[in-house]
Amino acid sequence: MLSNITRTLLLEIDVQNDFCPAYTSAAGEQIPNGALAVQDGDGVIAPLNALAAALTAAGGRVAATQDWHPARHISFASSHDGKKPGDIIDLAAVAGQVLWPDHCVQGKQGAAFHEKLDLEPINFIVRKGFRRGLDSYSAFFENDRCTATGLEGCIKQLNVETVIIGGLATDYCVFYSAMDARRLGFSVIIASDAIRGVGYPEGSIEKATLEMQANGISFATSAQLLEELR
Repeated sequence: MLSNITRTLLLEIDVQNDFCPAYTSAAGEQIPNGALAVQDGDGVIAPLNALAAALTAAGGRVAATQDWHPARHISFASSHDGKKPGDIIDLAAVAGQVLWPDHCVQGKQGAAFHEKLDLEPINFIVRKGFRRGLDSYSAFFENDRCTATGLEGCIKQLNVETVIIGGLATDYCVFYSAMDARRLGFSVIIASDAIRGVGYPEGSIEKATLEMQANGISFATSAQLLEELR
């Protein structure tokens, strides 16, 4: 499954407070339920931490993405008169934009990585969605499908061949990141116990999973991957 570990990247997608349930920080601070909390979203953290530590020890690399929206971002329902979260609109650059609650606003607590995510093994962070007029699901491209984040060039310079993906959420940012990685020529493996989905609209998680599999994207548990890394 992992033909060359030193040419493998773990890509941790959007493990941020606004996508996770409420928790108490080590300092005793109450971190509220995220604005777009995914059910059991923090369940991705333990397998991602284990994979990151093992991959780093074996000579691979780790990257993380971070939703980083300005206030009044175009994907926020609050930026459109008369619209509510869940509505879908057509924009100049993107058709079928889902509108969301305000989330992952630059510099706010919700945009911070979950405290339990181990940042030590992470080699670099890709911030996305920071253009006010353009949303971004994929780690590789904004939602216009042509504005690059720079991740492709970076990891190709590092001779990465295989990308392991986990994080949030299965049917949006994980899906688009995996599909783009595959389209760009990388071997892609989804860490199946290190993803959680939004489930909107109904059936979106199942649809995303089937489409990824149909496009040659593999699924493996973190235990299976750790067996190869150790």
